[in-house]
Amino acid sequence: MSSETITINGPDGSFSGYLAKPDGDGPFPAIVVIQEIFGVNAVMRGICDDLAKQGYLALSPDLFWRIEPGIDITDQSEEEWAKAFELFNAFDVDKGMVDVQATIDAARKLDGANGKVGAVGYCLGGQLAYLTAARTDADAAVGFYGVNLQNLTGEAANISKPLMLHIAGKDEFVPADAQAAIHAGLDNHAQVTLHDYPDRDHAFARVGGAHFDQADAGLANGRTLDFFKANL
Repeated sequence: MSSETITINGPDGSFSGYLAKPDGDGPFPAIVVIQEIFGVNAVMRGICDDLAKQGYLALSPDLFWRIEPGIDITDQSEEEWAKAFELFNAFDVDKGMVDVQATIDAARKLDGANGKVGAVGYCLGGQLAYLTAARTDADAAVGFYGVNLQNLTGEAANISKPLMLHIAGKDEFVPADAQAAIHAGLDNHAQVTLHDYPDRDHAFARVGGAHFDQADAGLANGRTLDFFKANL
């Protein structure tokens, strides 16, 4: 595989994206990798690289560009957590979704692309992956431990393509009542598949994170790959 930073042109301006590419000429399906609150950091780039090794063009856009371009921080210090939440609180979800659609449009036109585009997101990106299913023309989407989804179940009526959500049962940012509301709003949706991980906390799939669990991360990642193979 190989990687590079590219420019994505959206209706409100241009922003960068990390692109990982499989070996060979393709054509390949593409996956938009939607960041956590730490920007397009080593974790996001690693996810892109792993997807490229599985035969996908993987593109992670800098969705914080309107606030501060080029955010690349970790979850390893209090200062970085404070910065991450500052960015999260300043982030405009609706404008972010404009940028997600622009990234999807760019991914369809990448050299070696076959025109199919999925999305996968984590934390903040998990929320945006859900909204990707509701508001964009992506062919499939996966959200890991998305936040605030209990306030967005009304958008489910607009979901017409497959969506998979991974829910951490002990998520410190998604309490039990919120999880119950998510299930109540989505369990009977024909396009939505929910997977619960009862003993896991938020970000259980973040390599190097405090709550990383290898077994359930592997289970969720395997389900995600199977989902994309079936839908892209």
